[in-house]
Amino acid sequence: MTLTAPRAPAPPRAAPPPRPGAARRAWRTASPYACLAPFFTLFAAFGLFPLLYTAFVSLYRVELQDPGAMEWRGLGNYTALFGDAYFWTALRNTFTIGVLSTVPQLVMALGLAHLLNYRMRGRTFLRTAVLLPYATSVAAATLVFAQLFGRDFGLINYALGLVGVDPVDWQNGTVASQIAVSSVVVWRWTGYNALIYLAGMQSIPDELYEAAAMDGASRWRQFFHVTLPGLRPTILFTVIVSTIGATQLFGEPLLLEGSISGGISHQYQTLGLYMYEQGWGFFHLGRAAAIAWVMFLLIVVLVGLNALIARRRSRKEAGR
Repeated sequence: MTLTAPRAPAPPRAAPPPRPGAARRAWRTASPYACLAPFFTLFAAFGLFPLLYTAFVSLYRVELQDPGAMEWRGLGNYTALFGDAYFWTALRNTFTIGVLSTVPQLVMALGLAHLLNYRMRGRTFLRTAVLLPYATSVAAATLVFAQLFGRDFGLINYALGLVGVDPVDWQNGTVASQIAVSSVVVWRWTGYNALIYLAGMQSIPDELYEAAAMDGASRWRQFFHVTLPGLRPTILFTVIVSTIGATQLFGEPLLLEGSISGGISHQYQTLGLYMYEQGWGFFHLGRAAAIAWVMFLLIVVLVGLNALIARRRSRKEAGR
């Protein structure tokens, strides 16, 4: 005769959690959109609507003295714009100043970030100090540089005279004035881009540098074969941002001499100055709106070209 232990009663099943009500389910679905709604509302009010309204105004003849009187012109503002020689001068100046300021700026920022990435005394202070030019106002920086590049009593011409170079008319010469404007941009934005590159460098794993050092790679080889490939997305970002900034350049050339025409012969008038001259100098708001849309389309094309070139290069390197 065998005895069997009585079977323990099964534990009671836990009751399923109550299903949330319809209001709670609706709130869970709509809450992400509610959090994003303020951003899209502000963007639509202060970004999208002005952009579309500018496109609308660019199709009309609108004068600043009477903005309510609008006369339909269609593409007349654009055809008049492309037939204006000063527009092409401003476009060429924008491209030239953009190259003169962007290329040295990014190269110097890359080298500065490489130095700041080393462990040294006062590293935190130096990283903060390189951002001070960016914190300086455009007006203050440009006025100081205008004094430095003065023709008669400027410090730059004084230093050139010490080595036997004749004084340069930095405000009236075409190339000289563009170099003067570009120097202000380089001074203000190099430290900003250097900190961006520094953040990108610190995200590169140390194991890559250790492996390169074990293979006998020098610091220069590590920089070209480890640092630069790791910084490719960061470099693309700074190139795009610098391209947008160069296309919209306004304060530096305006304050260098205080003229919206960009010098006697428009030698450093950018598209931003040209738009301001048409809208608030000659009171042609329709023409100014057309210039604004040309600048917008130019930025879209330049950013698209940069992204396309970077994507093709990444595909070629991935296929190797």
